[in-house]
Amino acid sequence: MTDFPQSLDAAIDQARTATQAALAAGYTRVQIEILIPELKPLEPAHQFLSVFEELGSGLKIFFSDAGAAALARRDWGDVPYRLSSLDVAGSRQTSTVTELVDPDDQAFLVVAPTSVEVAPVEQVCEAAGERPIVLFNPQLEDVGTVGIGYSARKLRERFLDTIEPCYYLRPLDGAAILRCYPSPWQVWLEQENGYALIAEELTKPSAETLDAIFAKALGGDKPPRRGLIAEMQRFLRALTQ
Repeated sequence: MTDFPQSLDAAIDQARTATQAALAAGYTRVQIEILIPELKPLEPAHQFLSVFEELGSGLKIFFSDAGAAALARRDWGDVPYRLSSLDVAGSRQTSTVTELVDPDDQAFLVVAPTSVEVAPVEQVCEAAGERPIVLFNPQLEDVGTVGIGYSARKLRERFLDTIEPCYYLRPLDGAAILRCYPSPWQVWLEQENGYALIAEELTKPSAETLDAIFAKALGGDKPPRRGLIAEMQRFLRALTQ
């Protein structure tokens, strides 16, 4: 059984393990989501990189724009990986897949892409073929950008549903949702001595499913507004000290 991570470092360790397991199982498009409030993506992405340590320059890392890539070069220092951006040609209208993906690339990591970058991310995934690609804390679905109804559904069917969520950690009010491949989706409840697993689901639990899980576990009471978010924020502050 997957243990609940007690720190950001532990969550990243789990994410690395889940990624390796998913890739070994044959998945080529996987997704990491560590949805801790106030978490900036660069440092945890840097910590996550060791999962591809043996690839060296065979790993290409994409950022949403040239500014984010430059910030990573400054903060990460000398790394063997190749850093690029999804607007390498200076404009998403003029960027081509040829400019983004090279024959020598062995794997890809895309750090914190937003819904604005849906098109180039999808192009990179298509150009990558069977080469592994990991999306780290993506935010690809946004109603204001990708629309609602038919257009959003077609986007999910064509692209988003092809990505395996191999690691997912989301704090709730006094609880959390965790998925660490190959384990199922888990719902954890905060208690005085830590966190207790109260449910496992084969698919990501909806709001209605969560309500039913909490009602069963708490006798109709909602989980308390305390604990997990504040604790994770303490870990983040300790990380930056």
